[in-house]
Amino acid sequence: MPFGPNGAAVKMRVVLDTNVVVSALLWGGQPKALLRAATDDDLLLCTSPALLDELRDVLARPHLASRLEQFHPSLDRAMTLYAGLCLTVFPTSLPGAVAADQDDDHVVAAAIEGRADLIVSGDRHLLDLGRYEDIHIVTPAEAVRLLAEVRP
Repeated sequence: MPFGPNGAAVKMRVVLDTNVVVSALLWGGQPKALLRAATDDDLLLCTSPALLDELRDVLARPHLASRLEQFHPSLDRAMTLYAGLCLTVFPTSLPGAVAADQDDDHVVAAAIEGRADLIVSGDRHLLDLGRYEDIHIVTPAEAVRLLAEVRP
């Protein structure tokens, strides 16, 4: 059974695509609910160095700077907050699963290495894939619904 950041057993292992993490950190809604579920040890979030690098690059974009400042004292603090909720895995290969956007293979690789149950994304290439092996690919709203089904 997997354990979350507070040491409690978790219900699901999940990889959040960068677009979902950005939404969670800067806007809230369903993506933010997934971060809260991780802090409550209902989810174990998995990420990788490639996904963390991508998140840092996106959050550093000038058009997001003022939004980031509203919620986090700095980019480094936002990154530390998120990384602290995650198990960082180190994939050794990319699966070649997403022909339409090879950058999305990093998401799938993290999910494979992290033995994730779900990939949560807003990316159409991943969502069109629907699943990779036993890993389901869902929207944030669907992930929140699935989490509600497994909570006691």
